[in-house]
Amino acid sequence: MEPKVDFIIAGAQKAGTTALFDYLGEHPQIGLSDVKEVHFFDDETRDWAAPDYGAYHARFGLADRSRRWGEATPIYLYWKNSIERIAAYNPAIRLIVLLRDPVARAFSHWKMEFARGAETNPFAWCIRQGRQRLFEAEPWGFHREFSYVERGFYGEQIEHLLNLFPADQLLLLRAEDLEATPGPVLERVSAFLGVDAPPPVQARRVHVGQDIAYPSPLTPADEALLRCLYAADMARLKALTGISYAPE
Repeated sequence: MEPKVDFIIAGAQKAGTTALFDYLGEHPQIGLSDVKEVHFFDDETRDWAAPDYGAYHARFGLADRSRRWGEATPIYLYWKNSIERIAAYNPAIRLIVLLRDPVARAFSHWKMEFARGAETNPFAWCIRQGRQRLFEAEPWGFHREFSYVERGFYGEQIEHLLNLFPADQLLLLRAEDLEATPGPVLERVSAFLGVDAPPPVQARRVHVGQDIAYPSPLTPADEALLRCLYAADMARLKALTGISYAPE
C-alpha cells in the first residue's frame, strides 16, 4: 500500500501554526512538506468524487519511512468539507490544532489581510456589516480572506472534527503556550506523533504582523461584541476540551 501523510496541522490561522511548523523542521524524525501550506484538501478545483493524491504526495518524501510526514494548512479546520476529505484520505491520520484567543485571532487576521491589501475596510465594519460578504462567497458562507469572526468558532469546528475522528487522533494546543514555553509543547507533539523527544529549541515568533499604520485599533466595543458572539461557542469548546477563552 502506498504510504500516506502521517499528520496535519489543521488550524487555526494566526494561532502559531507557522512557528510550530518551523520548530518541527528541526526534529530529525519528522519530515515536512516542501511548502508550509499545501492547500490540497481545500482546493475546490479537484475532483473530490475520485481524488488523485499524486500531486499531494509529491510534496513529501514519503518513501523515507524513518520519519513521520506532515504539513500545516490552517484553513482546513475552517474550510467546508476539508475535514471530510482528510478523513476519506487517511482515517488514521493525526491532527494537530492550535487555538488562540478568538478575539486576538480575529484582529490579527484582519491586520494581515489589511497589510497585504486584500482588506481596505476598518476592523469595526468588518466584524459587523462586513460579515455579509461571506454570503456572496463560494462555497456559500465561507471566505478565505474575510472570515475574521467565523474562524473563531472553535467549539463548532472541534465538534465537527471529533464527529469524524476519534479523540486520540487529535492534539489540541494553545498558541499562548507555544509562544511562552515551546519546549513542553513540542514534547507533547513528539509524543503524540510517536517520535523521540525534540532537540532543545529557542523560543521564536514567526509571521508577526507588519508594523504599519492600521486604520483602526481593537476597541473595547469591538471586543465586547466579539465576546458576546463567541460566548455560546466558548461554552461548547470548554465542554468538549476543557479549553476556554471566555473572560473569567
